[in-house]
Amino acid sequence: MKKNITQFVAALLLAAPVLRAEEEKKVETEVAVQVAKITRATLRRAVTAYGVVEPEPLASARLAPAQPGIVAEVNAVEGQHVEKGAVIFRLDSRAVDAAVAKAEMAIEFAQKNADRQKKLIAAEGTSEKLVLEAQQALASAKTELATAKVQQSLLTGEAPIAGTIVSLTARPGEPADATTPLAQILDLDRLTATVHVPRADAADLRVEQKAELLAGGDAAPIESVVTFVSPQVDAATDTVLVRLAVSKGAGLRPGQFVSARIFSEERKDRLAVPAASVVKDGEGGAVIAIVEDGKATQKPVKTGLREGSLVEVEGEGLSEGQTVVTVGAYGLPKETKVRVLNAETK
Repeated sequence: MKKNITQFVAALLLAAPVLRAEEEKKVETEVAVQVAKITRATLRRAVTAYGVVEPEPLASARLAPAQPGIVAEVNAVEGQHVEKGAVIFRLDSRAVDAAVAKAEMAIEFAQKNADRQKKLIAAEGTSEKLVLEAQQALASAKTELATAKVQQSLLTGEAPIAGTIVSLTARPGEPADATTPLAQILDLDRLTATVHVPRADAADLRVEQKAELLAGGDAAPIESVVTFVSPQVDAATDTVLVRLAVSKGAGLRPGQFVSARIFSEERKDRLAVPAASVVKDGEGGAVIAIVEDGKATQKPVKTGLREGSLVEVEGEGLSEGQTVVTVGAYGLPKETKVRVLNAETK
């Protein structure tokens, strides 16, 4: 009896490894995951900033009278497009017009007198002194006319640039002075987006770098470029002023709020994976799980630029088209069987 028990125990000990192996085989499970492909892409480093749409520095003008007076006529309306030199308003010029007429009459009289003295000097019927006095009187009359015409021109408000009248406060019969603009003109075809970039980010910005403008909502991004990077830092906000070009017909308006993405770096033809596929291993290093023959195996990677949902990766043995785990990558063992849920991306 004792011998039989000993033999039974020995048999159990011999069979234990086989039983454990079969049990482990039975409990081996598949982890459900979703996957994607390693792709090649152009990735860009972007600086995000916010600001407003404004006219270019030389595409805006405020028109005020050169001297005080009473508005006599207004020749435009708000929203009207005007060419450079167009008369927008005139001030009452009756007093100056009278001065011009008086100066013109004085010139006519002085001219006749000067001509008469020239004829008399030829016939020795006058003196050199009277000839000089007549010539001086003519020159003085011409100077008075020129001065009066300048005063006359100062009473006319002419558009200094071509553009659209966005504000017009001139009203006939109302007083005007040289300190208060009566009209504002904008060239709506020459707009710029003025944004403020944190000082640390602005260090990488240069003129001609590509950018995108976003006007909110579902509007598509508008392509742009950097046209100006201020050399100064705003001490109050620790930001740098940056201007971006707004293309003609972009549909933006002065005063409109926009956000901008300025691309300070671009890397072409780089291996990229969905950001969700990059996780940390036990040592804190970045890894991705490559799926081959139903198994996911972790591969250490070095990450680079990230744009949108993609992140640049470098690593031994990586190639375009390989399958990586996305959903389910976090906490995945270094090597395990997987069951792919989104079969269409396999």
